[in-house]
Amino acid sequence: MSKKTKQFRDLLLSNNLEFLLEAHNGISAKIAQEAGFKGLWASGLAISAQYGVRDSNEASWTQVLENIEFMSDASDIPIMLDGDTGYGNFNNVRRLVKKLEQRNIAAVCIEDKLYPKTNSFIDGNKQELAGIDEFCSRIKAGKDAQADDDFSIVTRIEAFIAGWGLGEALKRAEAYHEAGSDGILIHSARSDPSEILAFKKEWSETSPVIVVPTKYYSTPTEVFEDAGFSIVIWANHMIRSSIRAMQESAREIHDSSSILTIENEIASVKEIFRLQGVSELIEAEENYLPRKESTTEAIILAASRGEAMGSLTNHQPKAMISLKNKSILEHITDTYRSHDVERIHVVRGYKKEAINFPELSYFDNDDYENTSELSSFQKAIDNVDSDIYCSFGDVLFKPYLLQLLDESKDDLAITVDTQWQDSVNKDRAADYVTCSEPHSRENYGDSIFLKSIGETLDADSIHGEWMGIAKISSKILPMIKKEVDALSKHEDFHSMKMHHFFEHLCRLKQPIRIIYSTGNWLDIDSLEDLIRANNFI
Repeated sequence: MSKKTKQFRDLLLSNNLEFLLEAHNGISAKIAQEAGFKGLWASGLAISAQYGVRDSNEASWTQVLENIEFMSDASDIPIMLDGDTGYGNFNNVRRLVKKLEQRNIAAVCIEDKLYPKTNSFIDGNKQELAGIDEFCSRIKAGKDAQADDDFSIVTRIEAFIAGWGLGEALKRAEAYHEAGSDGILIHSARSDPSEILAFKKEWSETSPVIVVPTKYYSTPTEVFEDAGFSIVIWANHMIRSSIRAMQESAREIHDSSSILTIENEIASVKEIFRLQGVSELIEAEENYLPRKESTTEAIILAASRGEAMGSLTNHQPKAMISLKNKSILEHITDTYRSHDVERIHVVRGYKKEAINFPELSYFDNDDYENTSELSSFQKAIDNVDSDIYCSFGDVLFKPYLLQLLDESKDDLAITVDTQWQDSVNKDRAADYVTCSEPHSRENYGDSIFLKSIGETLDADSIHGEWMGIAKISSKILPMIKKEVDALSKHEDFHSMKMHHFFEHLCRLKQPIRIIYSTGNWLDIDSLEDLIRANNFI
């Protein structure tokens, strides 16, 4: 692909009518390019609007430069900057040209008004035009400053806007052309194209002429083509359409106190990630970042809804409920990452589209309504072959527990809370365990193994509560997969939880190492748990 300055020069000198679309930031530039446009108009009105300030040079020229640098990086097509008056006199213009070339901007358009400017459609006939000689000095200085012969300086004539008529417009055009202008942008605030057509007829083919039909938008494009104009600029339609869309979304969300009604009408988060180029970053990380010695991966089972949370899970699974500006799932993944676990897999089910973090990988349990934890576990382990941690999407825990699991060299280990009698799960389903020995100071450090696990163990036999966190080595993973597959043939497999699987392994005499601990975790299963979770975090 040729350099951007050459691309723009080809558009300016094309025998066909060409088009530029307004863009005001990186993402709008990329969208315009993907729509098929060959060039962009970095509109002063739109850039100032996205900053929330007036189009009266309230956004400094350095802020504009920073903005269009992002636009240039995000797109492969040429950009012409709406450079207002050049932000001052000849000296400002030549500095501007140098800075634009450094940022790979193809062209600049400067208008023959005084700095600071006012938008042409606001009391245009009251706006004072620059003297012809002084404005020509800006053009000459800009052309002398450019290092690339293909960089273009287009001059915008405001004579019609100021009410000075065709004669003045032609007089200025001739002077600007002699000073080195690469093209003329003739501007008009009329609702019909009569002024710009009269100018083009008199100017003929002296130099390329650009028009901006913001006010005379109903004019058929064929009129511009037949008249021999070079480029048509659609000057502010991206910012205007985005404002309308945001206003409608904001009102709808406010009025309904929900995002459900608009979720299918707006761009997905995945589309944002695509436009941002997230996939390229992930690939680059694989190429450039040093690989960690640890290959342990994590599986998070988060397919269920969490109906006990009421309306909080009407439109998202429990794992996506927010705690201190992050979802439960994000807090869990942060814990894994703090332990240098980079490859994290999530088993989704209910409202799976709500879980869409690009740095995670996903397995979907689409039959989540009719299946339970073990089915979700099967979806994940069928696709991994490394050592794995496994936990639930509603269990918060401290990295300390992962350290304890790592210290165990056993092929299968689970963390058990010794204070099961004080657990929030005491009056609801809990995974109680009976072990080869109860926890005590005397056997601290000894190898203790699981004997039985379930929700209905006799209280006298309970030694603790499984926290919902386990570590499985790659060595026994083939056996684990085989046994889960065997259980999947049973009629009641759909209702099996993880504790059923561990109980099955106990019957097979597979050692399951117990890692005793006290606290450092929280099972979130009720609204009261959410309050506890905020304190836990």
